[in-house]
Amino acid sequence: MPVNNPDIARTFDKIADFLEIKGENIFRVRAYRNAALVIAGLGRSAADMAKDGEDFSRLPGIGKDLAAKIEEMVKTGRLKFLEKLEKDTPPGLIKMLSIQGLGPHRVKALYEKLRIKDIDGLKRAALAKKVRALEGFGEKTEETILREIERVKGVEGQMKLADAEEIALPLLEYIKKAKGVKKVVPAGSFRRAKESVRDLDILVTCDDCSNVMKRFIKYEDVDKVVSHGETRSTVILRCGLQVDMRAVPEKSYGSALCYLTGSQAHNIELRRIAKNNRLKLNEYGVFRAPGPKKEEWIAGRTEEEVYKKLGLPYIEPELREDRGEIEAAKKGTLPHLITPGDIKGDLHVHTNITDGHNTLEEMVRAARGKGYKYIGITEHSQHVKVAHGLDEKATLERIRELERFNNKIKGITILKGMEVDILEDGRLDLEDNVLKELDFTVCAVHYKFNLTLEKQTERIIRAMDNPYFHILAHPTGRLIHERDPYEVDMDRIILAAKDRGCILELNGHPLRLDLNDIHCKLAKESGVKIAISTDAHNAGDLGYMRFGVLQARRGWLEPKDIINTRSEPELRKLLKRK
Repeated sequence: MPVNNPDIARTFDKIADFLEIKGENIFRVRAYRNAALVIAGLGRSAADMAKDGEDFSRLPGIGKDLAAKIEEMVKTGRLKFLEKLEKDTPPGLIKMLSIQGLGPHRVKALYEKLRIKDIDGLKRAALAKKVRALEGFGEKTEETILREIERVKGVEGQMKLADAEEIALPLLEYIKKAKGVKKVVPAGSFRRAKESVRDLDILVTCDDCSNVMKRFIKYEDVDKVVSHGETRSTVILRCGLQVDMRAVPEKSYGSALCYLTGSQAHNIELRRIAKNNRLKLNEYGVFRAPGPKKEEWIAGRTEEEVYKKLGLPYIEPELREDRGEIEAAKKGTLPHLITPGDIKGDLHVHTNITDGHNTLEEMVRAARGKGYKYIGITEHSQHVKVAHGLDEKATLERIRELERFNNKIKGITILKGMEVDILEDGRLDLEDNVLKELDFTVCAVHYKFNLTLEKQTERIIRAMDNPYFHILAHPTGRLIHERDPYEVDMDRIILAAKDRGCILELNGHPLRLDLNDIHCKLAKESGVKIAISTDAHNAGDLGYMRFGVLQARRGWLEPKDIINTRSEPELRKLLKRK
């Protein structure tokens, strides 16, 4: 099966993990890490580049050995070197890296000193208080490991939306090529754009369902066929994702899509409405309840038809969580949800001056290629040393550089921003005389995640008191499936933002999606504006905007709620603190 750029990048990162656990030369490890970043940031598919005969060794940091490995993956869909590493290393060691605070060096120490090979063994050792005895660990680390093990167990079997999309799209294209197929659409939590999915539901209509089902179970990424029938089949893919496919007649397409999309709570409410109107609703259609005669099918070809028969306007999939959408539909107050086309620019973007991987010019041209009217360049401030954050002198030099480049580039405006650290005491990481030179700031908590709820909340609110604070970046600090949110009172944060005229970021990076959908809706109801940004560290990351938009839609957000749907003059007005 052909691999895409993210597959190649993940493979190189995985190799780097293996090599680091094995104690290999740090420069060799770093070469694989850098190669992963280069491939992830490519503007073109590596597969297409290979077809065109391009030399991968001409890419920055990619030598002949790595280039050969890229070509092997593109041509064969596998890499023998990785397979050898996996054979020589206990597989559970890599899974242990999902435990926050356990890097490759610590995993290596646990394996060598305590012969721990997997998460279950780690839990037993921690409960027996053996981990704390190792040099560099201690009691607090042991307690953190136990908490992290419970978190990891809690998300087992779940997959981030972006990862599910990478798997779903080629599968859908494969099914579309089946003889006699008419419609192929994803449903379930994937269609509702939930940030995390457990399985994938696919609905098809076709002339020859038997043929389509046979093609489905023969997909080359299938690891196990759970069931196979004329109208429904279930498989497990090699990545562990379960995929259920259902075939229905075209007259039932709309009702089946509604039923399979869910959520369960939304569907229960729809069936209750149908029953109250002497109707019956299921995946095959809307039926007039039986009287003297048998049931009569009256709707189901489209979802719009189904909702109309129930006396409701169409409800977008992202809203179907039984969070007031049906009441809003009855009242005619459903939101006009934001779409990707409403976005006029990205307000959180890094370049290679700090920890990004593309130059300023490359990032600006990529944004202009997306049709954006403006782009906010937001390098890290000095406290984030690992990201080569800029001190006050370097920040002022960067501001002048952005101004000069702005005078040269055509068709897009560069907004002078900074991602400024919120220090533990609530001060910002740069002095006001520097901050005032910027067009805006994106302010973030990057350390001291373990403060109490009260202290963390007060820290952020004190930062908001600074007149040069504009946008609160990734407000809860979570990394989906990797790091829980830090403790913070989001109700108070939202009220503080409203009182001070501050804006909350919806960080569209698939690992963050922070704000979550609940907080988006709460911010909207409180009158607090949102900036949807990508936190892009390479040109390819600008494409993460679509995930931010999907999360915004789940949070009931409309174009009027989002500051970067506005023209540049309107945006500048919104960024001014009252």
